[in-house]
Amino acid sequence: MGIPEERIERLFGLAREAVVDDEYDRAREYVRLARRIAERNRCGVPREFERKTCDDCDVYLRPGKTSRVRLGPGRVVVRCRECGGTGRYPYAE
Repeated sequence: MGIPEERIERLFGLAREAVVDDEYDRAREYVRLARRIAERNRCGVPREFERKTCDDCDVYLRPGKTSRVRLGPGRVVVRCRECGGTGRYPYAE
């Protein structure tokens, strides 16, 4: 694991802690910084990071606090409570 990947993982943890402390603006900054590091170094962000952050408002999605999670037929629907952005991810039954 290289330096950019380690920094992205660290920022992911910091964003999670910021949401727990109800500091959503700080969590957004961590998410934006992690995405910018990934973009500059041409390394992708982990799938977990992609699925736990809102693409529209960059907030860390914590079920029950900043997001609503529902199961649809063959997919998981995650809706951001901050901006209303929706993500749909497949799952196998």
